[in-house]
Parts: sequence; C-alpha cells; structure tokens
Amino acid sequence: MGGNTYSVSANSGEAKIGLPKSSGYGKVQQGLLEMSNVDLAEQFTEMIVTSRAFQANSRTITTSDELLQELLNLKR
Repeated sequence: MGGNTYSVSANSGEAKIGLPKSSGYGKVQQGLLEMSNVDLAEQFTEMIVTSRAFQANSRTITTSDELLQELLNLKR
C-alpha cells in the first residue's frame, strides 16, 4: 500500500503474525545490510538471449512483410 504498509491480497495469502525468533520466524537485527539474492551474470545472460530472440522475431516479421509485398507486386 505504500509507506511500509502492506495489505492482504489473493497473491499474498493470509497474514502470519508472530514474534521474531519464535518458531517459523526470523530474527530482526539493526545495523545490518541484506545482500541481493540475484545472480547478475545469469540475469545479463538471460537479457542478452531475450534481446537476440526479439531481434530474430522482428527480422522474421520484416521478411514476411517483404515477401507479402512482393507477392502483391507480382499479382499486379
């Protein structure tokens, strides 16, 4: 919802309320920095693969359009 306020939704499920360090809950510590859990090399590789796939599909559409244009020109 904003401002560090969350609400229950169909995607989040029911809220689970409990005390830190109790069963099933983590602990809260101040002054610590959480590390990212994203592998940048893997994400960049996936981005490049996706970009190349998009370019290939774009060329396919362009080639198809040119072939249809030639077909229409032959009909005339």
